[in-house]
Amino acid sequence: MEHAIRPVQRSDIPAIKSVIKDADLFPPAMLDAMIAGYIGQANRDIWFVSIADGRVVGFGFCEPERMTSGTWNLRAIGILASYRGRGIGGSMVRYLEDRLRSAGQRILIVETMGTPEFRRSRAFYNAVGYAEEARIREFYEVGADKIVYWKHL
Repeated sequence: MEHAIRPVQRSDIPAIKSVIKDADLFPPAMLDAMIAGYIGQANRDIWFVSIADGRVVGFGFCEPERMTSGTWNLRAIGILASYRGRGIGGSMVRYLEDRLRSAGQRILIVETMGTPEFRRSRAFYNAVGYAEEARIREFYEVGADKIVYWKHL
C-alpha cells in the first residue's frame, strides 16, 4: 500500500487522537500531555505518522530510556483498524529502526500486555523481528503480565 511516514506536526494531533481511539490504545485526552514536550520544542523524543489516502492512518511514539546508552522504548504505535494488515505497521517500525540506527543507537524495546486482547500485538512484534526478552507477571493487574520485546539495531 502506498503511504508515507514523516515526523508529527501540530496539525496531526486531532487525527492521532482518532487513531488512539480507534485502536483503543489509551484515553485520547492523555495525548496532549504526552506530546506537549515534543511540539515546538527540541527534545529527543520521536513522534511520527503514516499518511495514506491523504490522511493520518497511524502514529508512533518513541523515547530514550533514562540512564542507558543507546536504548530506546517504542511507547506507542497505532494504526486505524481499516488500514491494518497492509504492511503499514512494519514500515513504521522499519522507519523508526532506521532512524535510530543512523543516529548510532543500539537497542529498541517495546512493552505490551500478555492478555488475549494483545495477542495480535505480540504476533506483530515477533513478525518484525523482536524477541520476548522479559515477562513480569501480573504487572498491570491480576492476570495481566507485562511483556518486553527487544531488538538490537
